[in-house]
Amino acid sequence: MLNNITDRTAAKPLLATALLVLGSLALAGCDSPTQKNAENQADAMENQADAVRAQGEATADALEERADTLDPKLDGVDSPAEQRVENAADAVRESTEAKADSIEDSADAVRDAPK
Repeated sequence: MLNNITDRTAAKPLLATALLVLGSLALAGCDSPTQKNAENQADAMENQADAVRAQGEATADALEERADTLDPKLDGVDSPAEQRVENAADAVRESTEAKADSIEDSADAVRDAPK
């Protein structure tokens, strides 16, 4: 127990520091409306990126299936027509992956902006 003025005076900065720390911890868990909106927008953008990837994969898979029908021989050598379609499937994968990555980069920028 603090009995004299010196002990009470020494305790004030400690008490102030403890209150400041507790207040900071309480506020750290609270997102502002701006942060919540940014988080929601970024989540929507990431969902869009996932959809772009899924669509790109589906398109590329369909192209590869079509390519397989262009060369019915099982000789391990692709016909020129099959190779062209498989190259197109690879290009679809690459371009949709790049687009999805770009969307995710934008989502990261949106999420980080309010901080």
